[in-house]
Order: sequence, then C-alpha cells, then structure tokens
Amino acid sequence: VQLQASGGGLVQAGGSLRLSCAASRRAFSGYTLGWFRQAPGKEREFVAAIRWTGAVIDYADSVKGRFTISRDTAENTLYLQMSSLKPEDTAVYYCAAGPTPSTAASRYKYWGQGTLVTVSS
Repeated sequence: VQLQASGGGLVQAGGSLRLSCAASRRAFSGYTLGWFRQAPGKEREFVAAIRWTGAVIDYADSVKGRFTISRDTAENTLYLQMSSLKPEDTAVYYCAAGPTPSTAASRYKYWGQGTLVTVSS
C-alpha cells in the first residue's frame, strides 16, 4: 500500500485548504483511512478517520465542525477539507491506512510522507 499526501501550504487564519492523499487501490479494500498531524515539538495526534465504505469514524474535538474527511473510491483518493483554519492547526499532516477502525496512530500500518500546513495569524 502506498500513500502520497499533498495540498499543504501557507494560509491565513480563517482560510481554507484541502489536503489530498493518493492511495494505491488496495488501500480502499476494507481498510480504515485516517489523517493525523504533528506540530513542532509535539506528538502526532489524530485528526479524522473514515471507513473504506465512506462512513466517518470520528474527528478530533479540536477540528469538529471545521474539517471534513472524505474519500473517492473511483479516484483512490482521501481528502481532508479544512476550513476556518487557526494558527494552532499548523502541523505536518499525514494520511494513513490501517486494517481496523481506530483513532490510535499505533493501529495504522501504512503512512504517507506528510504535507506541511502553516496557518499565519
């Protein structure tokens, strides 16, 4: 399984950004797909996860109502639409795939390389 994240960049607070994660076809066959992030000096944290069926598993409390996770099985792509961005959303964002539904990073087996999101105040 290969994952390739993209779409990061510099955005002002209050702005929007959409991250994409191109996955090999196998990643959608019964896997859970998730987004995690890691800010400088902090541990990697859960952002959002979705089942391969399209059912959303959960969002981190800090992003609920602002971020939306989705996937397109035809394009084999996972998305994270981010709105009302805050400086504290600044982090490297990683997409991941795992065999079971979970919000724990340790349960994800495959990881993309990460894409940097910087939100200026």
